[in-house]
Amino acid sequence: MQDLFKTDFLSVTRDNEWHLEPFEVEHSDYNISVWDTGVMHIEPKAPTDTKRCYIFSCAVHGNETAPIEICNDIIQEILHSKTAITQPVLFIFGNPASINIGKRFVEENMNRLFSGHHSSADENGYRNKECERAAKLEQYVTRFFGLYPTWHRTHYDLHTAIRDSAHEKFAVYPYLHGKNWQKQQFEILRAMGVTTFLLMEKPATTFSYYSSKEHGAEAFTVELGKVRPFGENDQTKFAAAKQTLVELLKGKLFDGEEFDAKNYQIMTVNREIIKHNDSFELCFSDDVANFTQFSKGEVLAKEDGSPIEVEIEGEAIVFPNAKVANGQRALLTVVPKDISDSLS
Repeated sequence: MQDLFKTDFLSVTRDNEWHLEPFEVEHSDYNISVWDTGVMHIEPKAPTDTKRCYIFSCAVHGNETAPIEICNDIIQEILHSKTAITQPVLFIFGNPASINIGKRFVEENMNRLFSGHHSSADENGYRNKECERAAKLEQYVTRFFGLYPTWHRTHYDLHTAIRDSAHEKFAVYPYLHGKNWQKQQFEILRAMGVTTFLLMEKPATTFSYYSSKEHGAEAFTVELGKVRPFGENDQTKFAAAKQTLVELLKGKLFDGEEFDAKNYQIMTVNREIIKHNDSFELCFSDDVANFTQFSKGEVLAKEDGSPIEVEIEGEAIVFPNAKVANGQRALLTVVPKDISDSLS
């Protein structure tokens, strides 16, 4: 049993990297239970007519500290009755061990391990702890949404990016398998300061895609800025995101009819460039920002001495990383997309 009123949930999580025995937290207004290290369920005791449930996850990459601070602050404000909420929420600190070493991951990128990809082992049968953790997180998501089978479901997986971005905040909208994009979600994320969206066109291994596909949740990977160490985040840049998350937990509903395409930069993936071997290299510098546009014919990368060129004038780059493992995505290229006929 941990006394979360004498410490904070992040500290308890970091002290128990891979596992924490479940326990309850006594509170006059909420049923609060810790399911595992970094996993806390908060349910208001008072009934609500809104019937929306939320998952706010962070630290799937442990060095992305701003979302960790945001979630920990909200938890502390709820525990100490400084913020009153009406909707149930599951907070998740995804990879506590990587938080402690200040790195993206310990052995394997956890955001490549969802939707069953955690099940694979190497040729010796070894399955790392991040695989085991991803499998547990899927179970906790299933358990949480199962408590509210008829409620509206939302999962925001909060991140910060490795490099600067031409659009400081942006969100990745998982592949919806033919379902419409939701105007209301665009408006919620705009309130967070997010006006750039990347619409995925195929299944993925990410946490947000898992919740979207398996549980019908409105789910997003939300990039709130650039990676910085604890204590170096300018909290004023994250105030709108934190305030919006709290407003959702208080039951605020956003009006999707206010959606206006002019308020957004909406893009879709043109190409996914895979690193096949160690000869792969990017042909632009590390300080080139996400969503930087290139001219047709410019060389983006090389592998085995062969150039990978820009196919469409104005094609932009997102998530470039030549250090990924062979066989993984090293770069996405994106182009603008009109979604006016696919909105609800």
